[in-house]
Amino acid sequence: MNAAVVAVALSLLSAVAYAAAAVAQERLAARTADTGTGLLRLLGTGAWWWSVLLNAGAALLHVTALAFGPLTLVQPLGALTLVAAVPLGARVAGRRVTGVEWRGTALTLLGLAALLVTASGPAPDDTLSLPEAVGVAGVTATLIGLLSRRGARPGLRHATASGFASGVASALTQTVTVAATDRAGPLLSARVIVVAVLVAAFAVGGLFLSQTAYRDGLGAPLALVTLANPVAAAVVGLTLLGERLQGGIAGLALAAVGAAAAARGVVILARRPRESLPGDRPPTAPLIPAQPDSDSSAPHLSPSA
Repeated sequence: MNAAVVAVALSLLSAVAYAAAAVAQERLAARTADTGTGLLRLLGTGAWWWSVLLNAGAALLHVTALAFGPLTLVQPLGALTLVAAVPLGARVAGRRVTGVEWRGTALTLLGLAALLVTASGPAPDDTLSLPEAVGVAGVTATLIGLLSRRGARPGLRHATASGFASGVASALTQTVTVAATDRAGPLLSARVIVVAVLVAAFAVGGLFLSQTAYRDGLGAPLALVTLANPVAAAVVGLTLLGERLQGGIAGLALAAVGAAAAARGVVILARRPRESLPGDRPPTAPLIPAQPDSDSSAPHLSPSA
C-alpha cells in the first residue's frame, strides 16, 4: 500500500479521536470554570483521565502516520478534528450546529485544504540534529510563555500556544521515530532520549493549555489549535527538514490564500458565544429587594359603609 495512503488513513482516525477528546475537555472545562477548579484538581477527575486516554490514542495514531508521511502532509489533516468536533460538541450540548459554526468551520477547512494541496512528498528520511531540536524547543517555549501571560482573550491565546506546542511535538516526534527505526545507528542514542523528553514536555504542556483554552468554548479555541498546529510543524519541516511546498510561486500563493481563509474562519468561530451544556446550572438572577410602594407609608383606610 502507498505510504501516503497509510499516512492519510491513520491521520483520519487520529482526528476523530482528538475530536472526542476535545469535546470531553470542553465539557469538563465548562463545568469547572465557575467553581475555580485548578488544573491540579483535574488529576483526581475521572472524566479528565478519559480525555487523556483519548488524546494518547490519537497521538499514537498520529505518531504512526508521521512514519509514513511528511509533516506538511500529515499535520494539515488534523483539520478534520474540527470537522468532527463541532457537530459532536453540538450533539453533546443538545442543540443543532448553527449557521455561524458551519461557515466558520467551512472556511477554516477550505483554507487548510488549500495548504494540504501544496503539501506532498515521500516518506520522511531527514531528522533534526540535537542542537536544532534544542533550538526549536527554546523558541517554542518562549512563544508559549508570551502567549500564556495575563491579558485579554486568554482562551484564544492558550489555544494558539497549545497548537504551537502540539505542532512542535509532532516535528520532534518525527525525528524520534525516524531516528529510532534507522538501523544504521543505535536505538537509544543521546539525541533520541533528549528529543523524546522534549516531546513529552510539549505534549503534556499542550494538553493543559488546551484544557484552559476550552473554558471559552469549543469552536474558536479548537480552530486555533487546528490552525497553529500545522503552521508550527510546517515551519520546522520547511526550514530544517528539507520539505517543500509543491507548485512553486503558484503553490505559495495558494498557501497564502488558504492561510487567510483559515484565519477568517477562526475569527467567525471566535465571535460566537459559548453555550451552556445540559446539566449546567443556569445563572441566577440577582436578588433585588422589593421597593415599597410610593404611598406605602400612608395609613390604609377602610371604605366607609
